[in-house]
Amino acid sequence: MIILLTVAALLVILPVIWVLMSPGKIRTYEDEKSLSEKFVTDINGAPNGFFINSKNTDNPVLLFVSSGPGTDDYVFTDKYGDMQIEDDFTIVYWDYRDMGIAYDASYDTREITLENILKDVHDVTLYLKERFAKEKIYIMGFSGGSHIALRAAAMYPEDYIAVIGMAQCVTDSPEEDTIIYNFMKDVFTARNDSRSLKKLETAVERTDEDTVRCRDWYEYIALLHKAGGGTIKDKSEFTGIVLPILFCRCYTVREKLQYVPAMKMYRKTPLQAQLKGFDYRTEIPELFIPAYFISGESDYNCPWELVKDYEEMLKAPDKGFYKISNAAHSPLWENPAETCAVLKEIKEKCGEGTNE
Repeated sequence: MIILLTVAALLVILPVIWVLMSPGKIRTYEDEKSLSEKFVTDINGAPNGFFINSKNTDNPVLLFVSSGPGTDDYVFTDKYGDMQIEDDFTIVYWDYRDMGIAYDASYDTREITLENILKDVHDVTLYLKERFAKEKIYIMGFSGGSHIALRAAAMYPEDYIAVIGMAQCVTDSPEEDTIIYNFMKDVFTARNDSRSLKKLETAVERTDEDTVRCRDWYEYIALLHKAGGGTIKDKSEFTGIVLPILFCRCYTVREKLQYVPAMKMYRKTPLQAQLKGFDYRTEIPELFIPAYFISGESDYNCPWELVKDYEEMLKAPDKGFYKISNAAHSPLWENPAETCAVLKEIKEKCGEGTNE
């Protein structure tokens, strides 16, 4: 009876605790010109979400294009409190149409196309320029969001001071899959992990060019996390992603429950199909604004070698590649001090976007 009563009490208490620790509040500041906002608004007939953090709104605006595509990343800013990008920028985390906090299960996902997303990012940029009285802003794409940021920079160079690719997507090809495969094979071999090596072999198929092609991306990524080159260095998807979502304060319970359905929905949109088979080394070989790329030294989700290769061949007014130590796919949160120092260096180098 005591055991049953204890279980019953826990079933009542734990949900209450979870609700109390899910207020949906973002970080705030005491500075006179600071700003902290979280809201959903309509852009081109679709719900879009925004988290805005700034200690001084005179600072340059940095539009942060979330990953996935379709994955809200503010949860990591909430978890890793020593990430202080808002010291130097008014940072705008953008949940594009029907993702993250903007998710609406009734929305027609056939409207989630590359064309519409690029129209949205242009209109969001115009809104931010007007609201914060800037002639230009910065745009930074993270992982899957780097598709959007890079393409926006190519299409609308007049809007941006610079484009920053963090964990930049470069190509969808056997070349990328083979780099990932070789990294995992070396790690598992060094560990004498025969079980993971066997799983790795079944997760790929061989090509005629002595390369491999991934059969199952989800299995591949699970193995990559185990090898230490996934979203968070040396953390599994559960400890590195799921637990931060469950225990963050920046989402309400409803927003936490819709996080995964929104993310999975994006995998079945026209956008997802349109982003297959790309290679920006041939598709976007030149930009007319500065371009900077930031990768974790252990990032094999978007292999840093490919990012460095792209930066080296890209034609741009200025460019740079920065490899962040002790980080995998998410250097901004894994090593915030080093990454924020790079972002500050980029800001000082470009010297634009500040209201005096």
